Formats: sequence, structure tokens, C-alpha cells
Amino acid sequence: MADPASYRPAPGEIPDSPGVYRFSDEHGRVIYVGKAKSLRSRLANYFQDITGLHPRTRQMVTTAASVQWTVVGTEVEALALEYSWIKEFDPRFNVKYRDDKSYPYLAVTLADAVPRVQVMRGAKRPGTRYFGPYAHAWAIRETVDLLLRVFPVRTCSAGVYRRSQQQGRPCLLGYIDKCSAPCVGRISPDDHHRLAEDFCDFMAGDTGRFTRRLTAAMKAAAADLDYERAARLRDDIATLERATERNAVVLRDGTDADVFALAGDDLEAAVQVFHVRDGRIRGQRGWVVERVEDVTDAELVERLLTQVYGSVDQSGDGTAVPREVLVPVLPPDQEQMEAWLGALRGRKVSVRVPQRGEKHELAATVAKNAEHALALHRTRRAGDLTTRSQALQEIQEALDLDTAPLRIECYDVSHNQGTYQAASMVVFEDGLPRKSEYRVFTVRGPDGDGAVDDTAAMREVIGRRFRRYLADRDAAGDLELADAGDDETDGRTRSGPVDESTGRPRRFAYPPNLVVVDGGPPQVAAAAEAMAELGIDDVALCGLAKRLEEVWLPGEAYPVILSRSSQGLYLLQRVRDEAHRFAITAHRRRRSKGMTASALDRVPGLGPTRRAALLAEFGSVRRLREATVEQVAAVPGIGPATAAAVLRALSGDPVDADAPRATPGRIEA
Repeated sequence: MADPASYRPAPGEIPDSPGVYRFSDEHGRVIYVGKAKSLRSRLANYFQDITGLHPRTRQMVTTAASVQWTVVGTEVEALALEYSWIKEFDPRFNVKYRDDKSYPYLAVTLADAVPRVQVMRGAKRPGTRYFGPYAHAWAIRETVDLLLRVFPVRTCSAGVYRRSQQQGRPCLLGYIDKCSAPCVGRISPDDHHRLAEDFCDFMAGDTGRFTRRLTAAMKAAAADLDYERAARLRDDIATLERATERNAVVLRDGTDADVFALAGDDLEAAVQVFHVRDGRIRGQRGWVVERVEDVTDAELVERLLTQVYGSVDQSGDGTAVPREVLVPVLPPDQEQMEAWLGALRGRKVSVRVPQRGEKHELAATVAKNAEHALALHRTRRAGDLTTRSQALQEIQEALDLDTAPLRIECYDVSHNQGTYQAASMVVFEDGLPRKSEYRVFTVRGPDGDGAVDDTAAMREVIGRRFRRYLADRDAAGDLELADAGDDETDGRTRSGPVDESTGRPRRFAYPPNLVVVDGGPPQVAAAAEAMAELGIDDVALCGLAKRLEEVWLPGEAYPVILSRSSQGLYLLQRVRDEAHRFAITAHRRRRSKGMTASALDRVPGLGPTRRAALLAEFGSVRRLREATVEQVAAVPGIGPATAAAVLRALSGDPVDADAPRATPGRIEA
């Protein structure tokens, strides 16, 4: 536990201007990021008597070992920089909104030459229009299936699209008129792109324009006595009306708003948002958050808005920001928040609390959903926080550690009779998996053909991991020395294990509190030897044997036995099983790549680039086998000799290994 006075900067060093600050621990890891109108006033609050601080704030300042700051021009810039740093460093003491489930979106890839309509989850991509989120993926597919009759936009994958191009015939959707079939030239890419834009306009709420256009076309067809076309247009109008009716009208004035509600206590909170576009609920989303920092509801709303709309700046989709943002309580800097959201949208945005009328009633409905979500979360995860703390405390006591192991790394090795050896490193922080820091090692061995056995592989992997840690730590130390004379920032804007070229944390810069290896005494001894050779003596080590679930410590003749009902043993089992799963996945991936040799692999001098060029040209090995030597030789980079060798290999004729090797050719773009 650090004394905040040991790293407190002098008051005159801190500028009295807007900026963003970050606290880092003894290893340089960023643990908290905040912004302030006045850095001097805000930071002074953290260095008062720690007995007067909130318990969470007290834990943060005693965990930290340094503080850095960056001065910006305006509070809006501070808001944007704070969001980017929270996304970059993922500080453990910042409130982080995590979805209570993964929500699907309806996405249109307008950046593609031939846009595609599909269901997407996860991070938003630039150049893609998103609609939703929806509660269920099937709801998106039903809506798309209806609209494809009127807007026959491509929905197939890239592989299906390329195959249709090569074969010269469309897929099933093209035959039943639910795709305009740009793959075979029924519609030009430009016309298909305009069709996709019309689809987006309809989904964005501009429904009346298309209904009026189809109605006029239907009447014109009826006047021309083209009753079959008039009937098809009538059915298209009915289709659009059914798709529109799927979203209930909740507001009469065509409101374009996101309605937020908050329910919680001092420990955790649930957030719900209804996305209302053109007076209709287009989607619903929810988060549950642990209050790991001392913030008011107003500050919680501010953090919520920055995280919800912060990704809009990267995706460039300004339509994701509505005209109105209705919140339960105004953020502390309402004007700055409105200015930031307005810059993202390109037009004015209003942030306010609804006081009366339909919007107030809708906000009450959203609040009820938030209360229900929090109650459901508590039911599902009752005692979860207490259980994790208990598990870490039990491990600390069983292994006689000075502190609870907040960061645990576990290693496992997987192979197939000594071949395709792969090792995994999984990371658990505060009892939860941190998948962004999982790593895979390819076991090389002394001669590059793999390790002799599991213990040698474990020793190699542990040694490589901690050599990288020492290298990153030394690089970070050199960076701090180089920055120490920077007059403008007083050396405080950069520190810690951050890669200067990318601005991201170095991959192995943070040491664990506890290393767990999958195995018994031999694996533990190998890992201990590797760590001792590098002088690593401040990281605890143990092994978990599968057969009896015994915990082995280095140099001990007898294992540590934890109760079968122990939460600590359960956590170690979870860590071990996750490392085992991840290692097997990496091993199978290596084995799959190593065992995918085809007939083309037997052709001397034919490398992966030219194999890919042949398959891209002919589409399949079967069509390549049916081609002539001249057709194969016409592929860029493939000469007559190589073409003949390829066809001999595909026909089953033996290939002369002593024959002159084909000369690698350059594939022109």
C-alpha cells in the first residue's frame, strides 16, 4: 500500500487549466482516468487526508504510485481525451458499462463496392450503417426478409458472392427475386448502392416517401392496364406497412431521441435506453455497472453518454446520435456535453430531463425496465462480488501470500505426440477473465522443432514471457528517464510500460501476482527454474494437478490441499480449465494448418501466393483440374512449366522431385 504523499506533485507544478489526468500503479499500469476543468483543484482533492476520502477513492490513491496529466484547450477536448484513454487503458477503478447481453444490430456495409445487409454484433466498423439494437437476431431476419421484396439488396457472404461470380449464376435469393443479383450483372454496382441507400433511408424512418412512390407507380400501372405489375406493387406496399407496424408508435411528433434511465444503489447500477426514431421504438439496450469509483448519478450519466456515443467518432456514423438525449438527471457539464454530441452528429443535440407529457411517461417506462434489469441481475449474480473476494482471500491464505492475487496468469501446453506444440497464457484479474490479454506461444525448442517434453516446453514459455516483461519494463524505464527533462509537461504526460510507436500498453509489461501452471511438481519445478534464472523473485508460483486437484508449490514435498467446496479451489480450477481450453484451441489451429496439404502442395516451387492465385482464378481444384495448360499458364505468375507440373499433380501423375523447380513469378495487382 503506497502513501499518496510519496508521489504527490508540488501544487505549483499542476496547471490551473482543463485537462485529463491518470493514476498509475507501481508497474506503470493506468488504474484511473479522470478529467477536470481545473487540474490543480481536482488533483488537490485526492491528496487530502485519506481518512476523509470515500473508501473506493482511498483504495485507488493507495494503490497508485504516480500521477500524470495532459493539458487540453477546452472541456470538450478533455471529454474526448478522457473517453479515448478509458478505452485505451481500461482502468480498473473507472466505471465501465458492460452490456447485460450481446445485442445484434442490422448493418448495411455501405463502404463496400457492393453493400451487404447482415446481422452484426460487437464493435462498430467505419463505413457501416447500423440500425437497432434489437432484442433478438430473429427479429432482424424477419424484418429483412419482408423488406427484400421491395429492396432486394445483397445479403450473401463474400464467399457465396465470389462463387456466384465465378459460376455465372446467382444464388437461390437471386432466382426468387429477393436479391437483385449484382454478382451476375443484373444490376450495376452503382444502382445496387443506391438501392442499399434507399433501404437505409426506410430503416431510418423515412417510410412515407417509399409508400407514396409505390402507390403512384401502382396507379400508373393500373391506368396502363398492366394489372400484374399493379398487383405486385400493391403487395409491396402491404409489405412495407407490415414492416412498419413491427415497431409500435409511442410518440406522435416524430421524435428522434434516446431515452435513458438509471436504477441502483451505492454498489451497482442498471441502465436502460430506448432508441426512438421517427416516433417509434427502434431498439432497446441495457447495462449493469459496478460503482468502483465514488461518483454521483449526474457523473454516472456523463460517463454513460461518453461511452455510448464515444464510438460514433470512430465509426463516423453521425446518425447514431439523435436530436434529443433524455436522461434521468443532467450531467455536470450539460453545455459541454451538448457541444460534444453536436460535433459528432453535425447538428444541434439537446440533453435534457423530460418533465411532462408523453416523453415523461416513456422515461418512466424505461425506468421500470432498469429496475427490473437490476433485480434480475441481483438474482442471477447474488453474492458474486463477495464470492470472488472470498476466493482470492482463500488463495492468499492457502499459499501464504502477502496480498490477494488480483492478477493471476495460468499456462498450459498442448501437443499431439510432441508435434504442433502450442502453449497458452490466460489472465484473470479480480477473479474475472481478461481475454484481451490472453496470449498464445508456439513452442520452438532448442533446435526449432519443438520441446523435448512438457516440462521443457513449460520452462521455455515461462522464460519467454518473463524475458518480455523485463525487456518492456526496462524500455519503460528508459522512456521515463528520457522524458524527465520535458519542461512543458514536467515529464508527467508519459510514463509506464507504453509502446511509444503505437501508444498502446506493451504486451507483457505487467507482472502477475500469481503464476499457475497446469501440472504437478515437474511442471512447477521447470517454471520455478525459468523464473529463478531471470531473477524473478516477487511473483508467486503454484501448480494445479488434474487428478486430485492438488496445489503444488516449488520445492515442497507435499501439496496444499484445499477443500472441495473452497471458492479458492474453484477459481483455480476455472483458471486452469480456461488455459487448457485456450491451449487446445491454439494446438488444433496449428495442426489444422499443418495438415491441409493438397495436391498443389506437391508441386515444386509453387508457393502459397501462387496457389492462392490459381484458386482465385478457377474457383476450385476441380475446375483447375479441367483446365488446359494454356489456361493455367495465363494466370499471372504461372509459366508453362509450372502449369504443366500443376496439371500433372492434379491428375495423379508422379511429380519428379529432381525436375527443375518452377521459377517464382510476381503476381501483378
